[in-house]
Amino acid sequence: MKFKERVFSGMQPTGSLHLGNYLGAMLKWIDLQKTHECIYCVVDLHAITVWQDPAELRQAIRQVTAAYIAAGLDPKKSVLFNQSQVSAHAELAWVFNCVARLGWLNRMTQFKEKAGKDREAASVGLYAYPNLMAADILAYRATHVPVGEDQKQHLELSRDIAQKFNNDFSDAIRSAGYDDGEFFPLPEPVIVGPATRVMSLRDGSRKMSKSEPSDLSRVNLTDDTDLIAKKIRKAKTDPEALPSEIEGLSGRPEAENLVGIYAALSGTAKSDVLSEFGGRQFSEFKPALADLCVERIGPIADETRRLMADPAEIDRVLADGAGRAHNIADPILGEVKDIVGLIRSAS
Repeated sequence: MKFKERVFSGMQPTGSLHLGNYLGAMLKWIDLQKTHECIYCVVDLHAITVWQDPAELRQAIRQVTAAYIAAGLDPKKSVLFNQSQVSAHAELAWVFNCVARLGWLNRMTQFKEKAGKDREAASVGLYAYPNLMAADILAYRATHVPVGEDQKQHLELSRDIAQKFNNDFSDAIRSAGYDDGEFFPLPEPVIVGPATRVMSLRDGSRKMSKSEPSDLSRVNLTDDTDLIAKKIRKAKTDPEALPSEIEGLSGRPEAENLVGIYAALSGTAKSDVLSEFGGRQFSEFKPALADLCVERIGPIADETRRLMADPAEIDRVLADGAGRAHNIADPILGEVKDIVGLIRSAS
């Protein structure tokens, strides 16, 4: 079966979105909505795999939605909603819990990292998180998924689940009119750009993260212009001048990270940045990077704050997006129930 090209991706509402989210994912999301049918979700069900304060979670859902819109995602072009408003995600995840194998989940490195040493105290939701991610994608038969490098393993699991579902129920799928026995596509990752993996401003060996203790490690999409400039000025560097060639960045993670950020924000290649700044000290490069970061991120922060002043409008956008998401996902889920052998309401 030839599946209609459709993009799905999402982010958790846990902490403020930051420069790494913007450069590593959202720029590609914005670009894709020009050429594809796109569904972008605030994955709040994923957020509660670890305990969240209810009031803070509601605020965070709205804040991530505001940041999506402020960054350039258009609710008229793309479907924007929060995951918990569309029950197909949770229902399909249960079907996939019954399709996926324990051995597959045992190989997921992110669970090991997030659960830490006391895995017995982790929630079942955190363990089964990849099955819900597969449901997020396949509830819409998405064919393309913009993901970071750290999520590639989960996307590979989504492909495995889709393939196993197609194989396990091939006869029923054919009986439903799918002559080739393919009900779900095998979604493809979309990983592009000069800064798809933005690192911490305090440690170039660690990914920029919402959970990093130091706020100086990241530029948040809610930071004001003074704070953005301060964080770039204080970013960790080494004493050497910037090289003129890409090879000169080897073994210099902080330098490579800042050059990558400049390249992504300016829409150029790292080699172009080094052609301009090679041989110059960070004392010259950092102010230029700070100005560029303020120019690009400052307006997003301003617009995010403006949108957050009207939570009812954000809720309206989410409800509208959820309705559109239902229209796509509900018929697919209905067919899944028929294929699996469940009896559903005729209404």
